[in-house]
Amino acid sequence: MIPVNNQITEQIPRQLFVSTAQNAELVSGHSMPTQAAVQRILQLLPEIKPQHNVMHIGAGTGYLSAVLSGLAAKVFAVERDARLIRDASQRFATLGINNIQLVLADVNDGIGVSEPCQLILATCLLSHYEQLVPLLTENGLLVVIEDEKDHVSNFVLYQKQHVTLIRQHKLGWIDFSRRLADMVIDLGYADDAMLAEAKLDAKRNNELFAHALNRKIQQHSKDLYEAMAAERQLSFIDFDSLIKQVDSSLFNHFSRTFLDRSRALPVTLQGNRMTVVTDNPDADLAELAVMNGNGKIHCVLVTPEDFRRLWTQLEVSAKAQHKSGLVSKTHPEDTAADALPSPVNPYLVSLYEALLLEAVSEHASDIHLECYQNTPRVRLRIDGDLHDLTHFQVSMSELAGLINVIKIRAELDIAERRLPQGGRSQVKQGKHLYDLRVQTQPSLHAEHVVIRLLKHTGRAMTMQDLGMSPRVAAMYQRLLNNPAGLVLVVGPTGSGKSTTLYAGLQELADDGKRKVITVEDPIEYSIDKVQQTRVRADIGFDFPDAVRAFVRQDPDVILVGEIRDHPTALEAARASQTGHLVLSTLHCNDAVDAIQRLKDLNIHPNSIASELLAVIAQRLAKRICPDCRAPAEPDLVILGELFPDGVPGNFRCFAGAGCSRCHGRGTLGRIAVVEFLLMNTDIRNAISRENTASELRWQALDAGMITMRDSALNLVIDGIIPLHELPKVLLQERMAPEHRGGVQQL
Repeated sequence: MIPVNNQITEQIPRQLFVSTAQNAELVSGHSMPTQAAVQRILQLLPEIKPQHNVMHIGAGTGYLSAVLSGLAAKVFAVERDARLIRDASQRFATLGINNIQLVLADVNDGIGVSEPCQLILATCLLSHYEQLVPLLTENGLLVVIEDEKDHVSNFVLYQKQHVTLIRQHKLGWIDFSRRLADMVIDLGYADDAMLAEAKLDAKRNNELFAHALNRKIQQHSKDLYEAMAAERQLSFIDFDSLIKQVDSSLFNHFSRTFLDRSRALPVTLQGNRMTVVTDNPDADLAELAVMNGNGKIHCVLVTPEDFRRLWTQLEVSAKAQHKSGLVSKTHPEDTAADALPSPVNPYLVSLYEALLLEAVSEHASDIHLECYQNTPRVRLRIDGDLHDLTHFQVSMSELAGLINVIKIRAELDIAERRLPQGGRSQVKQGKHLYDLRVQTQPSLHAEHVVIRLLKHTGRAMTMQDLGMSPRVAAMYQRLLNNPAGLVLVVGPTGSGKSTTLYAGLQELADDGKRKVITVEDPIEYSIDKVQQTRVRADIGFDFPDAVRAFVRQDPDVILVGEIRDHPTALEAARASQTGHLVLSTLHCNDAVDAIQRLKDLNIHPNSIASELLAVIAQRLAKRICPDCRAPAEPDLVILGELFPDGVPGNFRCFAGAGCSRCHGRGTLGRIAVVEFLLMNTDIRNAISRENTASELRWQALDAGMITMRDSALNLVIDGIIPLHELPKVLLQERMAPEHRGGVQQL
């Protein structure tokens, strides 16, 4: 047998032999053994001397053949797939290996090799061996697979004596299955450094390696677990498909501690066949099989997120079976407002937590609880659109109780159902803390509630995360370097104004050379190294008070969460006049409209002209899902609005076809469509002269203002947003190029 020497395999970089994504189905098993499998093969093989010729049948990607080339004088690598032969040839050339002869042949049809071999190794199943006898020297050895089960193969040794193969003995079992670490590297999800970090995290947090790794590559969670399922020959299912077939009563038959330790949830039982879901690809379900009377166990793999969602749903269902004694009895004539169950009902608390988990898992920005004609409705706002949660079915009394739970968490008055109320609370899901802004509103049939979810990470999005074009990002970065002045980000509610400002704050925090103070209502994102203050109107501490106090704290940059009234606008202007860079937001439609809005707040035009540095107006548009993006046929109606004088010949657009990653929507996430007005002398003079808004706009266009139409068209052509998003972000009058005196302003 070959002496064990890990350097033999470490000299050949296995990663080089991993097939491309197009050939992903080939990167497994015998065609691409793991490093551990190769080391085991070398342990079992008879000794290979430097003068020996070796033949490797089933060379696959060439990895094992390359390892054998370091032991033998010559290696004949036999493979019947021409595509793999071509790939292997290139890899051997890259490594400078010149003692391997590639042979394109099917072993059953015969192999044309002129030189006999002292050893033939077959890492694929062969139906017969007679055709290999002439290829062996006298007393030459043949190693073949004669039994295989679940990726584990039994190697057997034969020896040529005269013209006959004599079976000698079994060499041992080889496990060709990929470990999780090998698989994620082969599929391009991680590298060695990421794997090392995941292993440390798993050990530190006493958790499964698969879970620690999943956190590292969160954006590919579903793809990763689908690949794990295929590798382990398991079924894979997503939450939406799974929840339709779950028998929640099974959950009560098992200990919660046992299920948590096993990472398994029983979901259906048909005869003696139990279907169990798990988020551990290597889960040992033997104990569950015993509990099922040694019946069959069908294991289905889900992502950790879906496993947690299902666990919560099953717990809610289990508590629902016992809630009849917990919910207050109501009579048919009782109104929904009067039929209030106990606000500390455990079932309703679990229901609220399940709803929050659902929202977090779907990356929702808001939760809407509504009621129409005595029919409760639960919806999530995802990427700007509302989606019904059909699997959250609640009755009228449950809705009233659920709203009570929400009010208690947000420190609101549960007895007050006639007036709107606003509050906030926090929730922790996994390792992330979420700030919840709760707003209640009385309506015809019942109270409605909207909950906004804000994630606390200690860091805001960067300009790169925002998806700003290089030109706009450079202009924004230059604004932040100004020693003083006023920078406004404007747009309607929910247009991402605060996110854009926070991206600038994050740049300043990372730089660390200037002191940054903010006053906000509320603090939407917590940023390390930035001094953040919350408005407290209930004790008389509002925006103007905060700004007046801030200028005595020696700040370089002041962020005012929103300019709402004259006192706030006046203090912001004064702060910029006294040598501070002031960042803030306004509610208005476009960049030029912000100037008029400041006038409406009684700020003198000369102050606006002297202190205002720039205005950034923005809207949010849906991003095309990168996994299913494809060229699309443009909507002729939209094209007619965009290009009334004719469509440019090089115009193109894209759309998402819908895939598992985007849940069939074709879009994933949102991006800001920006209008950028940078002040210059001509615009300042026009402001001081109190020109009309239309005159100011033409002056801004002449000065090179980046319009929202320009930004949107660039995003469409670059395949970032679909064409049908443009009417949602552009006013109808701004769809076509803006003309002035017959000249197009582009």
